[in-house]
Amino acid sequence: MGMAIPVYYSAEMVRALPDDGRRHETVHGELLVTPSPSLWHQELIDRLRDRIKPFIKQHGIGHLVSSPADISWAPDILVQPDLFVVPMHEARKLEWAAIRTLILTVEVLSPSTERYDRFTKRRLYQEAGVPTYWIVDGDRRFVEIWTPAARFPELRRDRITWQPVGTEASLEIDLEDLFAPL
Repeated sequence: MGMAIPVYYSAEMVRALPDDGRRHETVHGELLVTPSPSLWHQELIDRLRDRIKPFIKQHGIGHLVSSPADISWAPDILVQPDLFVVPMHEARKLEWAAIRTLILTVEVLSPSTERYDRFTKRRLYQEAGVPTYWIVDGDRRFVEIWTPAARFPELRRDRITWQPVGTEASLEIDLEDLFAPL
């Protein structure tokens, strides 16, 4: 009886998978497959988008993009962050291959994505030098803030503040408001 050989997934292999309604990503060859997000997950994405977009437009910080996406820094990497801010000069090219710099990355947790978002993708974003990575836990109502050098997250339950590198402006988001019921 033969032993199954594990598959090391490339970004190209993931792009070739049939569209089955699930999100397919790969980080250093590991295939990450997650189901469609919950309504609460999508509501939090919308609320965050509504707060981040005016701020970055007003201060000329970059362009806000939401998943589905096709971020690939290497042949064995393909991720789809829930929300991310990229420099305007990269966004203007209107090609996924041109997106090399994430200024802010946001993942909203779902039960099926928690391990990937907290460990696999968090380590990848740190390795890639993403200056700020937010992990939003809508069920427990807090946000983890990660930076490239952080060994542990900064946990916020009241308010998050984001001051992009090179700007004097800062965005503040009240978490009680963000997590308010529909």
